[in-house]
Amino acid sequence: MTEEIVRSLTVDGMSYSYRLVSGWHTHTEPVLVLGGALQGMYGWPQIEDRLGPMTSVITADLPGSGSADPLTAPDVLPLLCRATEQIIDDLGLERVNLFGYSFGSVITYLCAQRRPHRTARLVLGGVPTAVSDAQYARLHELAGQLEAGRLQEFAALFAESMLCMDPSLPVLHRNLAYRYVKRAVFQTYSRTPHARASLHRALSSVLPPMDGGLAGVPTLVFSGEHDTLTPVNEQRTFAATIEDSTFVTIRESDHWVVLERARDVADLALRHFTGRSLKGTQYLAPEERGAVGPVTPGEEAAPKERATRGDVVGASSR
Repeated sequence: MTEEIVRSLTVDGMSYSYRLVSGWHTHTEPVLVLGGALQGMYGWPQIEDRLGPMTSVITADLPGSGSADPLTAPDVLPLLCRATEQIIDDLGLERVNLFGYSFGSVITYLCAQRRPHRTARLVLGGVPTAVSDAQYARLHELAGQLEAGRLQEFAALFAESMLCMDPSLPVLHRNLAYRYVKRAVFQTYSRTPHARASLHRALSSVLPPMDGGLAGVPTLVFSGEHDTLTPVNEQRTFAATIEDSTFVTIRESDHWVVLERARDVADLALRHFTGRSLKGTQYLAPEERGAVGPVTPGEEAAPKERATRGDVVGASSR
């Protein structure tokens, strides 16, 4: 029988919690999963179902998300990294696998940089390497709708901002994803007292440069094929700064690939964490199926001009 444990911790006076679902067998180190907007401690059933037979899975409501206390610190990323590291220490683990998506990819990447010796393998998806001026303007538009109390309009605009709405680009389960995100955003911002403060904090926060590189940690970076929120070329450029990294795109998906192709994302993570090949997997972009390998400098796209203010990806989870 699968064992589930939920424990509470405190960082800088803020209470938060994590959840451990013990695996049936131990074929790799436990996997700690962190997501972005709308993805809390109970938001990863597909990861648990796929990885559960192979290893234990850890999820969390870090400060500012889910049932945790609201964030009160001005510099949130170091605090969230320490909160994540406390989970690993509390479990007494020497090493873990880290899976980070969207804003969660920023936290897990920084944790791997801080403690590479404690990180077995790393999976990053939907990495927000920069925030464009257009995205920053959209954040202000979202804040205006919220301030005026137009929650339905706010939720619709939020969902449109995160999804690829171009009908000429194929996205699996696009309408389903749109309805889910819109409903989840409405419920989150109408029921969670600190959600609105999180959006206002995002408007004044600074997204750290995703550079400095990483060595000694085998890393997989993946993106939805039509991700309009965190562009594919920018994620490929970022992946090239990591030693021993692989970059792939999942076809017919966008920034919400973790919802649209949940089983495929879970399979991708499992393959990386257990050292299995990615070649031939049908959910990868056709040109990548037979030639998946490490990204090397010179293969990446030219980086675009970067903007560092705001954090559209993690707005509702911070």
